[in-house]
Amino acid sequence: MAYNPGYGQPQYGGQPPTGQLEMGHGPYPNVPVGGGVSPQVQQWFRAVDKDQSGFITAPELKGALVNAQGQSFSDTACNLMIGMFDKDRTGTINVEEFDKLYTYVNQWLTVFKTYDLDQSGHIEEHELTKALSQMGFRFTPEFISFLTKRSDPKDGRVSVDQFIVLCVQIQRFTEAFRVRDTQQNGTVTIGFEDFLNVALSCSI
Repeated sequence: MAYNPGYGQPQYGGQPPTGQLEMGHGPYPNVPVGGGVSPQVQQWFRAVDKDQSGFITAPELKGALVNAQGQSFSDTACNLMIGMFDKDRTGTINVEEFDKLYTYVNQWLTVFKTYDLDQSGHIEEHELTKALSQMGFRFTPEFISFLTKRSDPKDGRVSVDQFIVLCVQIQRFTEAFRVRDTQQNGTVTIGFEDFLNVALSCSI
């Protein structure tokens, strides 16, 4: 795995193995390209689409996704995923978009379980360190501690929905940084307005 000074270079691509419910495995799931919608996914879509409108909103998605602690996924995670797959910017997703989201979430669940070494349903600081390292990031222990405390100020643990949000946000900032790191030396000079543009466009 290649490393650049100062920031990691996540590896993308690779064909994930298929499975009945959980599809995909790798350091960073790719957004699925689509295909036919299976009857199982159509059944899930109808169950999540509470008002039978033919579209799923973030609140409806929140009602369907539960982490290992029996808690609904956060509003932030649900809005993030709706936004990633809502190609026509309606604030909702149709069955084809839901099919891609369904695959994407299951890929992240597989990744999460890979690093949740003690199967606690949380990723703790040492597990997050390993996860981000294998994704190509070299972060200091202090920064890893900051990330876990930001997710859970009390216990410093990261649930699966927090893990998805965290990784997607790091990925977005890394891509924005890499574009500006023209010398590929891990440092950038950035103007104030450009800094604000990056912060506002990459934040979730």
